[in-house]
Amino acid sequence: MDTDAGGDPDDAIAIVLAAQEPTLALVTTVDELGGRRAGFVRLLLDLLGRKEVPVVAGADLGNTRLDCIAGLVPESATAQPGGVADAVARVCAGSDGLVRWVGIGPATNLAEVLTARPDLAERLVVTQKGGAVNYRDPERAEHNFRMDPVAAATLVGTARIPKLVLSDTTFTPEIEIRRGSTLHRRLSRSDALPWAKLVAAHLDQWFEHFHPSTIQHDALTLAAALQLPFVGLARERVLVDAAGRLTVNPTGHLVRLSVTADYPAFLGWLDRGLEAVGTPGGSR
Repeated sequence: MDTDAGGDPDDAIAIVLAAQEPTLALVTTVDELGGRRAGFVRLLLDLLGRKEVPVVAGADLGNTRLDCIAGLVPESATAQPGGVADAVARVCAGSDGLVRWVGIGPATNLAEVLTARPDLAERLVVTQKGGAVNYRDPERAEHNFRMDPVAAATLVGTARIPKLVLSDTTFTPEIEIRRGSTLHRRLSRSDALPWAKLVAAHLDQWFEHFHPSTIQHDALTLAAALQLPFVGLARERVLVDAAGRLTVNPTGHLVRLSVTADYPAFLGWLDRGLEAVGTPGGSR
């Protein structure tokens, strides 16, 4: 999993769900905040009982705006190592088959891997949260593609028929977690487990400084990567322009685009997954 956790808390929710997968072998961070995103992920995985999963600090894109983990990671926390391409190569070397790549941040780290180790392109089954065919602001690209348009173009042009879980599919109030919602209250309970309290504090910073809800783009992307029956895909050929905008074009690169989603079924899976790691039962 490749994540910009520490900004929008949908990354943290996705990591909690991914930590329940025995096959989770590596988490890399992107759009780093001087290593603080990696420290947050390390702490969260440790609290979830996945201390054996390595965390590698990846590309720092120079952005500091999306920071909702102030004071949540102790200063004494050990810095996480770098070297994304080498870490991914080690995971691939330790597997006889294909390896899932779940990208829920800008595609910078993936572009580095595909450029430095082109032999891994056939090994990585890429699912990326990113891109939009009909973005809500036609003057801009979707966030993950906009943060690094060159990397987005490398992803589309080099990865082997990647799945793109588009903003067209994920940007909907149907999969929001809102301030004061049932799930927010569950995570914030005084008797909640330490991982839940960490995520609740992270949510609180997001709600305070950015928006009163967080849309679960990244957990839906994880579900698509795990081939769960919530996201419908269609093959298309696409191009990425210099701003990171995605267009369907018959001369473009072959990808699989999200076209439908079963939001109620997805939310049921999300609730069950969070309940399984120690939150009281209930809906969002």
